[in-house]
Amino acid sequence: MRDLIELIKSTKNIIFDAQLSASVTEKGRSDYVTKVDTTVQSYLREKLYKLRPDALFMGEEGEHEELDKNKACWILDPIDGTTNLIHRYNTSAVSLALLENGEITKGVVYNPFCEQMFYAAKGGGAYLNEERIYVASRENPNDWLIAFGTTPYEKERADYLFELFGRIYKNSGDVRRTGSAALDLCYLAAGMTDGFLEQNLKPWDYAAGSLILKEAGGIITDWENKPVSFYQNSDVLAGNKRVHKMLLAQIGVSID
Repeated sequence: MRDLIELIKSTKNIIFDAQLSASVTEKGRSDYVTKVDTTVQSYLREKLYKLRPDALFMGEEGEHEELDKNKACWILDPIDGTTNLIHRYNTSAVSLALLENGEITKGVVYNPFCEQMFYAAKGGGAYLNEERIYVASRENPNDWLIAFGTTPYEKERADYLFELFGRIYKNSGDVRRTGSAALDLCYLAAGMTDGFLEQNLKPWDYAAGSLILKEAGGIITDWENKPVSFYQNSDVLAGNKRVHKMLLAQIGVSID
């Protein structure tokens, strides 16, 4: 893991380059890319190939290889939270995962603005800056802090989603919205929040965070309580066992 951690840390100077972050292209409604995104992706792709020449590559910014489920694959979001970066909101992260035999085996999520390095290897626990982390075990729903994503590129979902978020708000202590699914999953893993949900996320949004969360004792599924896919988009719902069950109930899925 150490080589991956140091590699991801080395992107900090690119991310902090004001000229690159000021170069913005609109991909779609509320969907942006900066030269930070593309520069980080190109830089990491070259370095990752040297680490694992046999591994395929899936990146957010249009650099995809034809996926072969029999081969290892890096899954990269060079900047998760690009809108945050543009607005200098300082809640953005590099998210990198290694997919092997259909499972995520390594995950790293780095927020350079707070120097938060989350990471996990399958079976080895989850960590934040060398300290082992675990999901929270708060018993009282009034103490639960639930994070959510608004699926901002699809405003037609807003009426349904905000009605749902309202119900969740009434059944918890409070809600949060960061604008980075990767960090939301890591904050959940570290016990900073208690649950997270968002629709129609891309694999690079949650691949690394999913492993970090599971290694911290959390649960992540889609909105039908099925495993999330790393080969196509998924609706994501996560928490500890009790919060996960509550979130499923709010969307109409009951489990024993």
